[in-house]
Amino acid sequence: MEKSLKSSSINYGLYLGLILASLTIIGYAVSLELFTKWWFGISMLIIVIVFGIISSMNAKKALGGFISFKEAFTAYFITILVGILLSALVSIIIFNFIDPESAVVLQDMIIENQLDMMQRFGAPQESIDAALEQMQANGSMYSIGNIVKSIAFQLIGFSIVGLIVALVVRRKDPNAA
Repeated sequence: MEKSLKSSSINYGLYLGLILASLTIIGYAVSLELFTKWWFGISMLIIVIVFGIISSMNAKKALGGFISFKEAFTAYFITILVGILLSALVSIIIFNFIDPESAVVLQDMIIENQLDMMQRFGAPQESIDAALEQMQANGSMYSIGNIVKSIAFQLIGFSIVGLIVALVVRRKDPNAA
């Protein structure tokens, strides 16, 4: 059963990765401005969480309706890990090898949006200047190093959600000793 749980989770992760990679490619091909829209980012977050939940629920079904916390979390985590890695690979290829100039343009657009938002919320100019300096010091958001850092932070954040999902999904077999 453990092997089928992992292979099913990997399959869901591949589907998730294909969807996220497709959204990245569509955003790149249609308009880089999509990457600066809040609803685009939220949509991607929701898709990741939904796929993790579906994977855990499917694993529970495959195990006869009973699943441990560990198995539920494993199904969730493998799915998001594979999906995020596949999506990140596509981002690395597009923004570092195919069209590095678009990464610079996108970085400038994101910085501009962040600064505009800070001004709308009435942040003091010193804070805005410090934020600008920090964003510029971090380098390209799409450098391989920064994408790897982003993967780590995403995995941490989604793992917290995964722990909650595993708590909800788990169900002990009353016949097991």
